[in-house]
Amino acid sequence: MADRNIALHVNSLAVGLQTDTGVKIIDDISFELEAGRVLGVIGEAGSGKTVLARALVNGLSEPLVTRSGEVVFDGHDVLKLSDAELAGIRGNRIGYIGSNPAGALDPTVPVGDQIVEKLRSVRPDISKGSATQRVLDVLNAVRIPSPEVRFHEFPFQFSGGMMQRVMIVDALVTNPEILIADNITQALDVTVAAQIIRLIKELRDQFSTAILFISSSLPVVQTIADDVMVLQAGRIVETASPEVLISKPRHDYTKSILERLPRIWGKDITPPEANDAPTLMSVTDVERTYMVRKKGTFRGMNAVRAVRGMSIDIRQGENIGIVGESGCGKSTLTRLLAWLEEPDNGAITFEGRDLSKLSHRELTKMRQSFQLLLQDPYSSLPSRMSVGRIIAEPLLIHGTCPRGEIKGRVRDAMKEVGLDPDIENQLTVGLGAGDRQRINIARALVLEPKLMILDETLSALDQIEQSKLFELFDKLQKTHGFTYIFISHDMALVRKVCHRIAVMYLGRVVELADNKTLFERPLHPYSRALLSAVPTLDDHPFKTRDYLLEGEPPSPVHIPPGCSYRTRCPRALDKCKTIDPSARLLPGGGQVSCHLSDEE
Repeated sequence: MADRNIALHVNSLAVGLQTDTGVKIIDDISFELEAGRVLGVIGEAGSGKTVLARALVNGLSEPLVTRSGEVVFDGHDVLKLSDAELAGIRGNRIGYIGSNPAGALDPTVPVGDQIVEKLRSVRPDISKGSATQRVLDVLNAVRIPSPEVRFHEFPFQFSGGMMQRVMIVDALVTNPEILIADNITQALDVTVAAQIIRLIKELRDQFSTAILFISSSLPVVQTIADDVMVLQAGRIVETASPEVLISKPRHDYTKSILERLPRIWGKDITPPEANDAPTLMSVTDVERTYMVRKKGTFRGMNAVRAVRGMSIDIRQGENIGIVGESGCGKSTLTRLLAWLEEPDNGAITFEGRDLSKLSHRELTKMRQSFQLLLQDPYSSLPSRMSVGRIIAEPLLIHGTCPRGEIKGRVRDAMKEVGLDPDIENQLTVGLGAGDRQRINIARALVLEPKLMILDETLSALDQIEQSKLFELFDKLQKTHGFTYIFISHDMALVRKVCHRIAVMYLGRVVELADNKTLFERPLHPYSRALLSAVPTLDDHPFKTRDYLLEGEPPSPVHIPPGCSYRTRCPRALDKCKTIDPSARLLPGGGQVSCHLSDEE
């Protein structure tokens, strides 16, 4: 025990509410965090993970308050330090990375300047020039390309993965002894998340940093943690190495987490099978380009080619997945499918009718048949409107239901999605992410749509809450015959529910295949790279070391000639530099765009 270098000692920590002394959010938490090691913390939403992270740095805000316990760092109880003493520790010797990098920085100030300002605030003895060089060094260490250029760019110019890297820089620029990473990979694409995990491992080895890695995903935690602590209702119920926890779980709660994990590979996996139903929506050669101002010019513009020659048919009653990294055009495609934006070229038809040729009245009526559910369950709902009024709003707008029947339709929809009708007159404040998404589903459901477009709808939820909504979607589909488009970076979700999957890269589909083919015999190297990054407890057929991509796709402003994937493809051919591969149709209705697959 004497040889162990304990960076943080937590003893009998308890957190409750100021207004109710009987409530404990976390209770009797005790553990040690050792230098150079990673301690994983897992648990479902509401288990107290984020509260624990904030309590460790004495960063709780009202109405939360520390009830008892101690957090010992460098011989001092952090909970008893003054604000001045805490300022010398938080963001300095203890780094923190949150799960929302987009909201962590001032959008009006260049990224590098903000990190320099933070560094000098906790290290007032360092000059501006030295601080700038330190930030550039760490930007380079986390593999942000062209750090001298990106230093001067604004947060909106960074993708989600790059912003998460910026947050790592912000946390590591002071060489902290402890790093707290709070659910930092949940909202990221699988390839970016895998890169972040690899990066944190390298930084741990390089700086011997003690890391508390918090996540709702056991497959993610087991890829990085030396030990795992399971949190249920604010209490530690089990601690073990990842191997022991997975092979010999002792607590019933741990067993239930393992049982609920979605399976991706294995002999007993039975993926959904594609059908041959008639086409409900057809997308043909659709393109969408945005003109954005060129930096450093008065009138110069750049053409951002977000969607390029997109073609796909969505069949009645099927679930079709659309996957790809940030920046591949998924969200733009979502807006086009929902007709929130019109394509520059190409056509989108619904039940055989070209949406561009409909009158305003016809389009408004048609929109009842396809509904969009967004990712963020918080910003997508009006905070000053009651739950019942939110769900009733579509009926009031379209005028499809007599006012005397609206209340009954609303309550029926609430019951169907698993909401208590008694909260009809409540505001959404205080509701969790799962219930908020159920409100979104009920709001779409009241219009009795035929097509539901889910744009990362479940990515903000933990796997247990996701599992509950999977079951709900399945029930609704069986009852109403919906067709679903799942636009997602969560490959486990796609594996479980989608009949066919389209893989997008730089605005176009590079592979389209049925579920079984894509997950077991993908033809495009990019599809294999995506699958290699999927966190799973199954025996992985696509090893990360062989397929994982580094860096990000080329800019949609400067798409390279030839195959747009060749700049990252480890097996690119000479002709990939000049010839853009066309889509090759495959037996069973699939397609692939790759010179390698042609030769194979």
